[in-house]
This record gives sequence, structure tokens and C-alpha cells, in this order.
Amino acid sequence: MLKQRLITGMVLIALLLGALFVMPPIAWTVLVVVMVMLGISEWGRLSKLSAHGAIAYWWITFAVMAGMAGFGLTGTVRPTLLHLPLYALSVLFWIVLAPLWMMRGWHVRQPLAMALVGWMVLIPFGLAMIDLRAKSSWLVLGIMALVWIADTAAYFSGKKFGKHKLAPTISPGKTWEGVAGAVLVVSLYVVAAGYFSGQVHGFRNFILLTLISWVGVALSVTGDLFESAAKRQAGVKDSGALLPGHGGVLDRIDAMTSTLPAAAFALLVWAMI
Repeated sequence: MLKQRLITGMVLIALLLGALFVMPPIAWTVLVVVMVMLGISEWGRLSKLSAHGAIAYWWITFAVMAGMAGFGLTGTVRPTLLHLPLYALSVLFWIVLAPLWMMRGWHVRQPLAMALVGWMVLIPFGLAMIDLRAKSSWLVLGIMALVWIADTAAYFSGKKFGKHKLAPTISPGKTWEGVAGAVLVVSLYVVAAGYFSGQVHGFRNFILLTLISWVGVALSVTGDLFESAAKRQAGVKDSGALLPGHGGVLDRIDAMTSTLPAAAFALLVWAMI
């Protein structure tokens, strides 16, 4: 199982790097739309939509996603003010509603309500993948690397030192010690990345970058836990079986759905002030 997981992971990373740095903007947009639609198919199953409801959900999502991404209309996709309100809603969802949802143990029994949540999870993620890549492929890779490093550090720290459960009813394997390890390692990562890239100067800026990275860790953990809560509610272990050893698309992008829209929101706001 571990060998299969590693092989799949290496293949996915190789494909992602090739897409990030080689694909023209329109091809990247097509790829992202496909990724979102695969995730929507999985979310429709988690939501327990009927067969006709799942088909309608898929096509409506495709129309919305393709329209907002500018798919088929232009070869150059850039951030737009149209996306900003959606990113703002996404940030509010991840820092307020999702934590409250998990702490209260809400169980949504209406498939339509869960389907709407799926839009909040996946559409901002897809748009952020496009908008951030239009800014810089290295920026997308840097944010993704932060999430990967946080996840890996949390796993090994939790395995070695974990004693206090983070969310035992949602994901029993996650611990506060794992989160602490993730914060520590990610802090070292962003400081090293800022220093060697030459993009960050001054002690205050390094402190600010470190604090921002802590927010990123918190968001990535929230995204991971929320998808686990959705799967637990649906009574499944994995969101799908598309990726050998990894489960479905949602199982691979769960932490990205919360971090990437927040990064896109921050950059758009920063560009406006």
C-alpha cells in the first residue's frame, strides 16, 4: 500500500510540475476545470445526490466554473474582481463556518445543502489555481509545497510525539503535537524560501512571512479535517478510487481547497491597496 502510494504520489508531482511550468494558460485552465469536475463528481456522491441530481449538479457546476474561469473565451486568464467576492466568502467559510461545523458536529441530511457546500469548497479552489498560476507558477508551487510539508511534518511529528488528539471524532490519527511539528517545519521552510529566493528582506518581513505561514498551516489542517468530516458523514473511507493508494481527487486536494483561495484573496486585496 505504501509503495503504491509513493509511486502514485511521484507520478502526480511529476505531472503537476510539467503542467505548471510548460502548459500555456488555456491548457492549464482546461486541466483545472477537469480537476474540479472530478472533485464535483466525488462530492455529489458524498452528498448522496440522486442519479438525476448528480448529473444536473455536474453540468451546472461545469457551466459556472467554465464561465468564471474564462474557459474557451480567452487564452490568457488573469485575476478579476469577479473572483474577489467568491474568495472572500471562501475565507469566511474556512475560518468561521467550517470550524464551527466540525466543533458542533453538524450533520447535514439534505443532499442539496451538501451540494451547495461543495461549490464553496471546489469552485474557489479551481479559480485560485488559475489566478495564482497567472501570477506565477512558482507561487502556486510554493503554496502547494507549504501544504505538503505541513502534512508530512504533522504525520511524522504526530507519529513520534502525538498524545493529545486534535479531532478524535473526525480524524483520530491527528494530534496537537503533529500540528506543532507542522508549524515548526513550515516556519523553517518559508524562512529558507524567502532568504534563498531573495524576495524577502528585513527581519520584520521574515516575521510577517512566518506568521502568514502559520495561518496557512491552520487552513490546511481545517481543509483536511473538513473533508474527513464529510466522508465520515457519508460513511466512506475515501472520496473515490481514481488515484491508487490515495483514494479520490478530494483526498489529494482537501488541504488545498482552503489554502489556495485564501492566498488568491490576499494577493488580490494587496494589489488593490
